[in-house]
Parts: sequence; C-alpha cells; structure tokens
Amino acid sequence: MNTKIGRSSCTSILIGKKASLTGSVIIGRNEDAKTAWPKHLAFNKHEADLKNNHFKSKDNKFEMDLPSEKFAYSSTPEWTDKYGVFEEDGINEYHVAMSATESAYANSRVLAVDPFDTEKGILEEAMITVVLPYVKSAQEGVKRLGEIVEKHGAAEADGILFADRDEAWYMEIGSGHHWVAQRIPDDSYAVVANQLAIQEIDFESQDFLFDPNLKDFVYENHLWPEDKAFNFREIFGTHDDSDLHYNTPRVWIGQKLLTPSAKQEPQSFNLPFIRKPDKPVSIQDAQRVLSDHYQNTPYDLTNKKNKDNATFRPISVATTQESHLLELRGEDMVHWLAMGVAAQSVYVPFFPQGSKVPTMYKYGKETYNSNSAYWVFKLASNLVDRDWGKYGASLTTAQTEARDKVMHIRYEYDQKLAKEQNDNKKLALVDEANDKMAKAAIDIFRDLTAKLITEQTGDSPLRFKMDPNL
Repeated sequence: MNTKIGRSSCTSILIGKKASLTGSVIIGRNEDAKTAWPKHLAFNKHEADLKNNHFKSKDNKFEMDLPSEKFAYSSTPEWTDKYGVFEEDGINEYHVAMSATESAYANSRVLAVDPFDTEKGILEEAMITVVLPYVKSAQEGVKRLGEIVEKHGAAEADGILFADRDEAWYMEIGSGHHWVAQRIPDDSYAVVANQLAIQEIDFESQDFLFDPNLKDFVYENHLWPEDKAFNFREIFGTHDDSDLHYNTPRVWIGQKLLTPSAKQEPQSFNLPFIRKPDKPVSIQDAQRVLSDHYQNTPYDLTNKKNKDNATFRPISVATTQESHLLELRGEDMVHWLAMGVAAQSVYVPFFPQGSKVPTMYKYGKETYNSNSAYWVFKLASNLVDRDWGKYGASLTTAQTEARDKVMHIRYEYDQKLAKEQNDNKKLALVDEANDKMAKAAIDIFRDLTAKLITEQTGDSPLRFKMDPNL
C-alpha cells in the first residue's frame, strides 16, 4: 500500500457497444485519493528493441521483466513518481483501453488462506505500466494481468477495467493469487464502487476468464458449498455496515440514472452487477454518472443542511484527482479527461495518439501553481465551494460553454483527419486539436475564476453597512 497517498477510493463505469448511443465501447473511472494531488496527461511513444526492459516498483518490492517492444499509449501519471508512477488509465495504439484500479476489499475467511503479498505483490501503481503497453486486445490485457497475479501475487483487492473496439471486461482480484473477469454484455453496463461486484460465474461460458485454480481453491478450503452457484461476490467480498453508507449507494445512484425504471434501495446488498439501460447511454450520460453528488435527492452534499451530516458517500468528491472516460469505436479513440473534481470540471476529448501534451497538462505539483491545468480547475472548485448555492449557476454556465467549445473543436478536427492521408500531417492535426481543446477549456475556467474572485470580494466577514451620507 502506498503510505503517502493510500489507495484510490474510486467509482467505475463500463458500457457495452449496443448499450451506448454511438455504438462505442466505453469504460471510465474517478480516481479518488487526495484533495491536493495533481495528475498530468502523458502520451508515451512506441519503443522497439528495448534492452533490459525491467519494472521495479517504488511503492513496494514488486518487480518484473518486460517485453522489448512497448506500444504507444496515453496515461495520467502522478505529479511525482517518488511513491510510484500511478499511470491509472489510457488507450494504446492497438485501440486497447485500461483503467486501474477500483479499490476493493476481500473478507477475512479468504485472506486467512491466501493473504495479499503487500511486500512483493503487484499494486495499483504498477498495473497500467506493465500491462497496457504490451497488449493488443482487452482479453489479452486481462490474461496478462492475471498471469502476473498468479506468478508474483497481488498486494491488494482491486477491480480493473479493460476495453477494445468490440468489448469491455471487468476483472477483480479477490485474494493474493486468485482473480476473475467478466465480459460486460453488449447491451448492458456496470457501475462499481469499492466492492467486489462480480456475481455468479459460469465456468463454461466464454464471457468469463479466471485463474485455473479458482474453483479448487474455494472448494478445498471450504469457502463455499459445491452444490451452490459459484458467486464470486459472496465468496470473496464483504458485507460490512460501512458498505451501506460508503459503497452501495453509489451503485444505486448510477443505476438510478441509467435505469430509472428499476425500483431499488440505496442500501441494498442485492444490487445487480450488470444492468440494461432504459435508453441508449451517451457519453454525456456517463459523464453525468461520474459527476453525481446525489443532486435532486435528499442526500446532496451541496445542500447546506447535509454539510456536516452526510448520509451517503457520493460518486463525485473533493478527493477526485481526475476523472476519465475511454471511448472506442471503429478508428475513433477518445481519452475524455476532467482534471480535479468531475462535478466541477469539464471533460476534454483528447486524441490519445498525440505526440505533444498541451503544456499546462504537463505541469502541477502538490502546492498550487497557476501554470497547471489541474490547479486551474481545482481553484474554480474551491471558489464555488464557498457557497455552491450562490456560485453554482456560474459554474454550470462555464461548464456548458467549455463543453460545447471543446466538442465542436473535436468535431472539426475529426472531419479534417478523415480527409487527410499523410500520417505526419495527421499527427500534426492531432497535436493541434489537443492544444486547442485544452486552451479553450482552461481559458473559460480562468474567466470563471476571475468572475468568482471579483464577486467574492463582497463576501468578507468585515462587511459593514455604511451611512450613504458619509
């Protein structure tokens, strides 16, 4: 476990291609850890004939040799690699997307037999780095990480998201050496919130992948009756009171937004892992899920009466470092990235195959600095937080303006790229588009900050109503 920033307390979403509005496969997650811990955007180039390609963790003693060829991929690393790289998410040149991880918890019955290897097992911080640059499909990604867990052990319980242009997979590590992955049906979606979520496993179905010793491990150690359906969540997961306030309500609200016809309670342990949406899910719907703070419900934390008496942990929280959605359809790849708190930021639809990262997305340290994209969005968040009821409308106006602007720029460059045949000119267009989208979003949020600071000069406790004649 990373002793500096701890594990990410995230929320994830996966959407099958027939469940999405555009026929895209979409995966995404909020990366939640600390209120002031900047992320950067990175475009990592293709490298061949690497000599002695070896990974050694800075977070624990996990290490392994890597292939000599590394594919190009996007990622969102930490501002410092002192405690590990934590690249977290990205799309590689073979149109494979990966997001890691959704932190989870395993029960003591399982861990008594197969504990996590916190000293040498693979951690969240390493997963993108040792898997995404070396796989050509989502299933290949699952199998590569599974083999690493079997050989080296895992240091923690995690959920990992994989996607390519055809399918999305959700993988869960339930103990030191045991894991399972389920394919998300094309017409369905899943929302996951810090719990082991996969339910009944069909060992004969191609919609499941798992370690070869999973069944023997469970039955030989009397962890589940052999005459009952093999339910991974029940065997490996937890049912704590904290789940009812911290985890299950987030799944409930995500499913409520996408499948409002389903009547469910926020504290139910029986929420299904897989759901079908009531209507096709747009990328904006997915953004709405990851930006949710129980607005339009009695549990909204922006309601002043809930400020010091929160009932449930929301999806969008102050500790979100970045929120991403990775969208794949045909030749199109979109790395949607919202720096800081998703509910108070804007998703920029970056081209992941770029060669130049927009300048302000490369910068940002633990202490505020105005040259960092992370801190531009975080500053606006802080100012709105002073009185959401008073300043929330200004935030919404800025978000709408920025969203419309960046999406139009993306559309314009999609059209240009469709007509361009020269690879070098295509790359130049991609870099130009990424820069323009980043600048448009940052400029609008800087204007919002200027407006909020100006308005808040009147909020001082030193206000005093003066006699107009003086």
